[in-house]
Amino acid sequence: MKILVIGGTGLIGSKLVAILLQHGHNAIAASPATGVNTITGEGLAEALEGVQVVVDVANSPSFEDKAVLEFFATSGRNLLAAEAAAGVRHHVALSVVGTHRLAESGYFRGKIAQEKLIKASGIPYTIVHSTQFFEFLGGIVQSGAEGDHIRLPAAYVQPIASDDVARAMADATLAPPVNGTIEIAGPEKVRMAALVERYLANTGDARPVIADQQARYFGALLEDDTLVPVRDPHLGAINFDTWFRRSRATL
Repeated sequence: MKILVIGGTGLIGSKLVAILLQHGHNAIAASPATGVNTITGEGLAEALEGVQVVVDVANSPSFEDKAVLEFFATSGRNLLAAEAAAGVRHHVALSVVGTHRLAESGYFRGKIAQEKLIKASGIPYTIVHSTQFFEFLGGIVQSGAEGDHIRLPAAYVQPIASDDVARAMADATLAPPVNGTIEIAGPEKVRMAALVERYLANTGDARPVIADQQARYFGALLEDDTLVPVRDPHLGAINFDTWFRRSRATL
């Protein structure tokens, strides 16, 4: 099967392409670096020739509110229109658990816009909602940094390793469209502040972590379960300790 992976040179995309190739499929990594640009449309029609499935794991290069919305709206419109013209039979997209509960955040408003376009496109689809990646823990720390301490929401998270995300995306890609959303998460549900404390301890960072119910997560206030699945998710196998050990081994 010929599969085009938008964002195929990024963290998830590169792992996904490798998995699909191992399964004998013709998986193509598409990104501006490979001459395919969903914002300008450059190379898009040519890349879609003969493609049965498109997987969109691209992310906005900017997290500024307006830029994020423009990225997901423009990319989504261009990509879905090109897919319809090419006769693509399945559109698979990676999104985030809790997206529709996080409209206060500019980033998540962008993801909401992307999902609306997918659902209205008429192309059979599968949207995969994932919890936060372990690989983004450094960014979460940075977002909560205040002088000599870290202030973070007291809410729960259930983070997942990018390797598990890529495997789940491969499963969704090779399965029939569900015309709905599936959820994936890591094996452990834990308070965000407690997880970050473990991460900092493992990296030798002595800054204390303050759990604050009023602290915002990329602009949004969180309820206890905003960032964890509401249904029975597909669970990854890699926990924090295993992920951290493997990530340090590759440095």
